[in-house]
Amino acid sequence: MLRVLAVDDEIPALEELAYLLRGDPRIERVFTAADGVTALHDMVGMIGAGERLDGVFLDIRMPGLDGLDLARLVGGFPNPPRLVFVTAHEDCAVQAFELEAVDYLLKPVRADRLAEAVRRLESATPAVTAAEPEPEDLIPVELGGRTRFVSQQAVWFAEAKGDYVRLHTEEGSHLIRMSLAALERRWGEAGFIRVHRSTLVSARHVSELHFDGGRVTLRVGTRTLPVSRRHTRQVREQLVRQFRDRAIASDAVT
Repeated sequence: MLRVLAVDDEIPALEELAYLLRGDPRIERVFTAADGVTALHDMVGMIGAGERLDGVFLDIRMPGLDGLDLARLVGGFPNPPRLVFVTAHEDCAVQAFELEAVDYLLKPVRADRLAEAVRRLESATPAVTAAEPEPEDLIPVELGGRTRFVSQQAVWFAEAKGDYVRLHTEEGSHLIRMSLAALERRWGEAGFIRVHRSTLVSARHVSELHFDGGRVTLRVGTRTLPVSRRHTRQVREQLVRQFRDRAIASDAVT
Protein backbone atom coordinates (compact mmCIF):
# COMPACT_ATOMS: atom_id res chain seq x y z
CA MET A 1 0.00 0.00 0.00
CA LEU A 2 1.08 3.57 -0.71
CA ARG A 3 2.14 6.32 1.66
CA VAL A 4 1.66 9.75 0.09
CA LEU A 5 1.98 13.46 0.83
CA ALA A 6 -0.61 15.98 -0.46
CA VAL A 7 0.60 19.59 -0.84
CA ASP A 8 -1.65 22.59 -1.56
CA ASP A 9 -1.80 26.12 -0.12
CA GLU A 10 -5.59 26.24 -0.62
CA ILE A 11 -6.89 24.48 2.49
CA PRO A 12 -10.33 23.43 1.10
CA ALA A 13 -8.63 21.91 -1.96
CA LEU A 14 -6.04 20.19 0.26
CA GLU A 15 -8.73 18.74 2.53
CA GLU A 16 -10.77 17.48 -0.45
CA LEU A 17 -7.72 15.86 -2.05
CA ALA A 18 -6.72 14.20 1.23
CA TYR A 19 -10.31 12.97 1.73
CA LEU A 20 -10.41 11.36 -1.71
CA LEU A 21 -6.98 9.79 -1.28
CA ARG A 22 -7.88 8.32 2.12
CA GLY A 23 -10.91 6.69 0.51
CA ASP A 24 -8.73 4.75 -1.94
CA PRO A 25 -7.97 1.21 -0.66
CA ARG A 26 -4.50 1.36 -2.24
CA ILE A 27 -3.49 4.25 0.03
CA GLU A 28 -2.11 3.32 3.45
CA ARG A 29 -1.38 6.81 4.81
CA VAL A 30 -1.95 10.41 3.67
CA PHE A 31 0.19 13.24 5.03
CA THR A 32 -0.65 16.88 4.24
CA ALA A 33 1.28 20.15 3.95
CA ALA A 34 -0.06 23.63 3.16
CA ASP A 35 3.07 25.00 1.45
CA GLY A 36 6.28 23.89 -0.23
CA VAL A 37 8.63 24.71 2.65
CA THR A 38 6.52 22.69 5.10
CA ALA A 39 6.37 19.82 2.61
CA LEU A 40 10.16 19.81 2.27
CA HIS A 41 10.55 19.91 6.05
CA ASP A 42 8.08 17.05 6.47
CA MET A 43 9.90 14.91 3.92
CA VAL A 44 13.20 15.53 5.70
CA GLY A 45 11.57 14.50 8.98
CA MET A 46 10.15 11.33 7.44
CA ILE A 47 13.44 10.26 5.98
CA GLY A 48 15.20 11.10 9.24
CA ALA A 49 12.75 8.86 11.08
CA GLY A 50 13.15 6.08 8.50
CA GLU A 51 9.57 6.44 7.21
CA ARG A 52 8.66 5.50 3.64
CA LEU A 53 7.09 8.03 1.25
CA ASP A 54 5.93 6.69 -2.13
CA GLY A 55 4.33 9.70 -3.78
CA VAL A 56 3.63 13.43 -3.60
CA PHE A 57 0.40 14.98 -4.92
CA LEU A 58 1.61 18.48 -5.56
CA ASP A 59 0.00 21.83 -6.39
CA ILE A 60 2.09 24.13 -8.61
CA ARG A 61 1.23 27.76 -7.88
CA MET A 62 2.11 28.25 -4.21
CA PRO A 63 3.78 31.18 -2.41
CA GLY A 64 7.43 30.77 -1.46
CA LEU A 65 8.67 27.42 -2.68
CA ASP A 66 6.30 26.51 -5.52
CA GLY A 67 5.48 23.03 -6.76
CA LEU A 68 7.95 22.98 -9.64
CA ASP A 69 10.82 24.17 -7.43
CA LEU A 70 9.96 21.56 -4.81
CA ALA A 71 9.77 18.89 -7.51
CA ARG A 72 13.26 19.83 -8.75
CA LEU A 73 14.65 19.42 -5.24
CA VAL A 74 12.89 16.10 -4.68
CA GLY A 75 13.98 14.87 -8.11
CA GLY A 76 17.62 15.10 -7.03
CA PHE A 77 17.19 12.49 -4.30
CA PRO A 78 18.14 8.86 -4.88
CA ASN A 79 14.89 6.84 -5.11
CA PRO A 80 12.68 9.94 -4.76
CA PRO A 81 8.92 9.72 -4.19
CA ARG A 82 6.93 9.81 -7.43
CA LEU A 83 5.19 13.05 -8.37
CA VAL A 84 1.57 13.71 -9.32
CA PHE A 85 0.79 17.36 -10.06
CA VAL A 86 -2.67 18.63 -9.09
CA THR A 87 -3.27 22.14 -10.41
CA ALA A 88 -5.76 24.55 -11.94
CA HIS A 89 -3.23 25.56 -14.60
CA GLU A 90 -2.76 23.75 -17.91
CA ASP A 91 0.37 25.64 -18.97
CA CYS A 92 2.87 23.74 -16.79
CA ALA A 93 2.22 20.23 -18.10
CA VAL A 94 5.36 20.11 -20.23
CA GLN A 95 7.57 21.16 -17.33
CA ALA A 96 5.82 18.66 -15.06
CA PHE A 97 6.49 15.71 -17.33
CA GLU A 98 10.07 16.88 -17.88
CA LEU A 99 10.36 16.39 -14.11
CA GLU A 100 9.16 12.79 -14.66
CA ALA A 101 5.73 13.25 -13.08
CA VAL A 102 3.58 10.13 -13.33
CA ASP A 103 0.41 12.18 -13.88
CA TYR A 104 -0.97 15.73 -14.22
CA LEU A 105 -4.46 16.39 -12.84
CA LEU A 106 -6.53 19.52 -13.38
CA LYS A 107 -8.71 20.97 -10.65
CA PRO A 108 -11.43 20.36 -9.72
CA VAL A 109 -10.23 16.79 -9.32
CA ARG A 110 -12.66 14.04 -10.31
CA ALA A 111 -12.65 10.88 -8.21
CA ASP A 112 -12.25 8.60 -11.23
CA ARG A 113 -9.35 10.64 -12.59
CA LEU A 114 -7.63 10.60 -9.19
CA ALA A 115 -8.10 6.82 -9.02
CA GLU A 116 -6.28 6.53 -12.35
CA ALA A 117 -3.43 8.68 -11.00
CA VAL A 118 -3.14 6.39 -7.97
CA ARG A 119 -3.01 3.40 -10.33
CA ARG A 120 -0.16 5.01 -12.27
CA LEU A 121 1.62 5.86 -9.03
CA GLU A 122 1.26 2.30 -7.79
CA SER A 123 2.63 0.94 -11.08
CA ALA A 124 5.63 3.28 -10.90
CA THR A 125 6.43 2.47 -7.26
CA PRO A 126 8.95 -0.34 -6.66
CA ALA A 127 8.01 -3.11 -4.26
CA VAL A 128 9.06 -2.48 -0.66
CA THR A 129 11.62 -4.82 0.85
CA ALA A 130 12.35 -5.09 4.54
CA ALA A 131 15.51 -3.36 5.69
CA GLU A 132 17.73 -4.16 8.63
CA PRO A 133 17.77 -1.33 11.17
CA GLU A 134 20.92 0.75 11.32
CA PRO A 135 23.08 0.17 14.41
CA GLU A 136 22.36 2.75 17.08
CA ASP A 137 25.16 5.13 18.06
CA LEU A 138 25.35 5.52 21.83
CA ILE A 139 27.24 8.18 23.80
CA PRO A 140 28.44 7.28 27.33
CA VAL A 141 27.72 9.93 30.01
CA GLU A 142 28.54 9.96 33.70
CA LEU A 143 25.63 10.29 36.15
CA GLY A 144 26.30 10.08 39.87
CA GLY A 145 29.29 7.81 39.50
CA ARG A 146 27.51 5.57 37.02
CA THR A 147 27.90 5.38 33.26
CA ARG A 148 24.75 5.74 31.19
CA PHE A 149 24.42 5.50 27.42
CA VAL A 150 22.45 8.21 25.62
CA SER A 151 20.90 7.23 22.29
CA GLN A 152 21.72 9.35 19.26
CA GLN A 153 18.03 9.27 18.30
CA ALA A 154 17.05 10.72 21.69
CA VAL A 155 19.16 13.86 21.25
CA TRP A 156 17.25 16.99 20.22
CA PHE A 157 20.31 19.18 19.80
CA ALA A 158 23.90 19.56 20.96
CA GLU A 159 25.34 22.78 22.35
CA ALA A 160 29.05 23.68 22.52
CA LYS A 161 30.38 24.44 26.02
CA GLY A 162 34.09 25.13 25.69
CA ASP A 163 35.88 21.78 25.43
CA TYR A 164 32.57 20.02 26.17
CA VAL A 165 29.23 19.47 24.45
CA ARG A 166 25.87 19.45 26.22
CA LEU A 167 23.41 16.96 24.74
CA HIS A 168 19.76 18.00 25.17
CA THR A 169 17.08 15.29 25.28
CA GLU A 170 13.47 15.03 26.44
CA GLU A 171 14.69 13.68 29.79
CA GLY A 172 17.26 16.41 30.40
CA SER A 173 20.79 17.35 29.36
CA HIS A 174 24.15 15.61 29.61
CA LEU A 175 27.66 17.05 29.41
CA ILE A 176 30.28 15.09 27.49
CA ARG A 177 33.93 15.79 26.80
CA MET A 178 33.93 16.20 23.03
CA SER A 179 34.10 19.14 20.63
CA LEU A 180 31.02 20.10 18.63
CA ALA A 181 33.04 19.72 15.43
CA ALA A 182 33.93 16.12 16.35
CA LEU A 183 30.29 15.34 17.13
CA GLU A 184 29.23 16.89 13.81
CA ARG A 185 31.66 14.63 11.96
CA ARG A 186 30.33 11.64 13.88
CA TRP A 187 26.62 12.39 13.52
CA GLY A 188 26.44 14.57 10.39
CA GLU A 189 25.30 11.72 8.15
CA ALA A 190 22.61 10.77 10.69
CA GLY A 191 20.68 14.02 10.16
CA PHE A 192 22.41 16.45 12.54
CA ILE A 193 22.65 19.95 11.05
CA ARG A 194 24.79 22.92 12.11
CA VAL A 195 22.46 25.92 12.53
CA HIS A 196 24.81 28.06 14.64
CA ARG A 197 28.51 27.99 15.41
CA SER A 198 27.63 26.58 18.83
CA THR A 199 24.56 24.46 17.96
CA LEU A 200 24.02 21.17 16.16
CA VAL A 201 20.37 20.15 15.64
CA SER A 202 18.76 16.77 14.90
CA ALA A 203 16.57 17.12 11.80
CA ARG A 204 14.24 14.37 13.04
CA HIS A 205 13.24 16.53 16.02
CA VAL A 206 12.70 19.82 14.13
CA SER A 207 8.96 20.57 14.21
CA GLU A 208 8.92 24.16 12.95
CA LEU A 209 10.99 26.58 10.89
CA HIS A 210 9.95 30.17 11.58
CA PHE A 211 10.85 33.34 9.65
CA ASP A 212 10.29 36.71 11.35
CA GLY A 213 11.80 39.48 9.28
CA GLY A 214 15.51 38.75 9.17
CA ARG A 215 15.34 36.39 12.16
CA VAL A 216 15.03 32.63 11.70
CA THR A 217 14.32 30.12 14.47
CA LEU A 218 13.78 26.37 14.73
CA ARG A 219 11.45 24.55 17.08
CA VAL A 220 13.30 21.48 18.34
CA GLY A 221 11.50 19.34 20.89
CA THR A 222 10.22 21.90 23.41
CA ARG A 223 12.97 24.43 22.69
CA THR A 224 13.18 27.32 20.23
CA LEU A 225 16.68 27.83 18.80
CA PRO A 226 18.07 30.65 16.64
CA VAL A 227 19.59 30.05 13.23
CA SER A 228 22.58 32.35 12.75
CA ARG A 229 22.70 34.71 9.76
CA ARG A 230 25.72 32.81 8.52
CA HIS A 231 23.76 29.56 8.41
CA THR A 232 20.31 30.85 7.39
CA ARG A 233 20.97 30.53 3.64
CA GLN A 234 22.35 27.04 4.12
CA VAL A 235 19.61 25.52 6.28
CA ARG A 236 17.33 24.50 3.39
CA GLU A 237 20.25 23.05 1.40
CA GLN A 238 21.51 21.20 4.46
CA LEU A 239 18.09 19.70 5.09
CA VAL A 240 17.92 18.53 1.48
CA ARG A 241 21.42 17.07 1.78
CA GLN A 242 20.42 15.18 4.93
CA PHE A 243 17.41 13.77 3.03
CA ARG A 244 19.70 12.60 0.23
CA ASP A 245 22.31 11.10 2.55
CA ARG A 246 19.67 9.24 4.53
CA ALA A 247 18.12 7.88 1.34
CA ILE A 248 21.54 6.68 0.13
CA ALA A 249 22.19 4.93 3.45
CA SER A 250 18.75 3.31 3.38
CA ASP A 251 19.27 2.16 -0.20
CA ALA A 252 22.66 0.66 0.72
CA VAL A 253 21.06 -1.36 3.53
CA THR A 254 18.34 -2.77 1.25
